[in-house]
Amino acid sequence: MKQILSFLLMAVISISAFGQEKRWAVVELSTAYLRNQPDYESALETQELMGTVVEILGEKGYWLDIMSPQPYRAWVTNKVVVEMTPEQLEEYKAAPKVMFTALYGHLYEKPSTTARALGDLVGGDLMRITGNKKGKSWTEVMLPSGRTGWVLSENLKKHEGFLSIAKGEGNADSVSDQKMENILAEAQKLFGVPYIWGGMCSRGVDCSGLVRISYIMNGVLLPRNASQQIHCGDVVPMEIDTKYWEENERNCEAFTQEMKERVKNLKRGDLVFFGFPATDQKPQRITHVGIYIGDNHIIHASHLVRINSLIPTDEDYYENSHRLIAARRL
Repeated sequence: MKQILSFLLMAVISISAFGQEKRWAVVELSTAYLRNQPDYESALETQELMGTVVEILGEKGYWLDIMSPQPYRAWVTNKVVVEMTPEQLEEYKAAPKVMFTALYGHLYEKPSTTARALGDLVGGDLMRITGNKKGKSWTEVMLPSGRTGWVLSENLKKHEGFLSIAKGEGNADSVSDQKMENILAEAQKLFGVPYIWGGMCSRGVDCSGLVRISYIMNGVLLPRNASQQIHCGDVVPMEIDTKYWEENERNCEAFTQEMKERVKNLKRGDLVFFGFPATDQKPQRITHVGIYIGDNHIIHASHLVRINSLIPTDEDYYENSHRLIAARRL
């Protein structure tokens, strides 16, 4: 685990094996949609937020082949990012920044909500500050391209860097109790937001995207996918009887007791993972993640961001709770 000034610092200027300087760019729009192929009809792989540094690996027409710091290799159009020289990038990284904290908002041409909107913003977007203010209500910000605009000051907070917890890192002391409460509060702000495969913002999230953006909003970077997140933090003991993967075994009181046993060691804020346990033929497979909020309930993105119980006799029981196989504590 390491402390870094910003996730922008995850992109380090270096020289490739071929002796050519690497190409870098910064996400200019509120949300970058990273696709599997250079085609708008191609599947969405993930999203990156304004201010994220990416490496350009190649191009095809107006599409750029990029590597994001999640890490993810995918395609975006050249209008979504701003390419920078090494010198420009170093200057960009060193500049003071603010994070947008509301779920959704706009950048305005002038310090007024009636002024022309220059673009939209989502929670987690990073912007440079120019130092100009309009009273206590408005702050002037600068996008990666150098364009400036105004944002309501109440929707901004000073960006003081991220705690980066990579795969295989972190423990139960990584996140304070107060910060964990703030993380849970961010997750619950997204209640009712639709599930979108690859989504990681207030317009739509997938399960691991909900976890990641809730942490990002509180200065913590986790890996992108549930299969990576399960390797972060301390293991929470959980014994599992695999017979309950069979549907005909779940219509009994014994299954209710089984689920109560599985959750007995969980603490508010634990990450809970669902999937299929390892067998002699196949390794363990993680398919879903949520955050435990206490009283046998989780918040997670499944069809939409919702709160469900893990106990089968409860009215709001999550239909795939039997697939709960692990938990981690940060």
